[in-house]
Amino acid sequence: LVSLCVLSAPTIAADLEHGEQIFTANCSACHAGGNNVIIPDKTLRKSALEEYGMNSVDKITTQVTYGKNAMPAFGERLTDTDIEDVAN
Repeated sequence: LVSLCVLSAPTIAADLEHGEQIFTANCSACHAGGNNVIIPDKTLRKSALEEYGMNSVDKITTQVTYGKNAMPAFGERLTDTDIEDVAN
């Protein structure tokens, strides 16, 4: 009798407290209170994220890393962990 074991890497949870610190230090100038001072319709509220197709951690991570339109790229200023934490 042979049994097969499926091994997977443990999932590491995002550090939400760290994400909040990163947000405050790097994002809040334009996104204070979940708003957007540059493009007021594109807030960080769930309904707006859904409307504009940005309602996944992967999409947010990509935008924070590479920037888009008026939003600058943070990929060279923040670590991958910083970006992962703020995206969650």
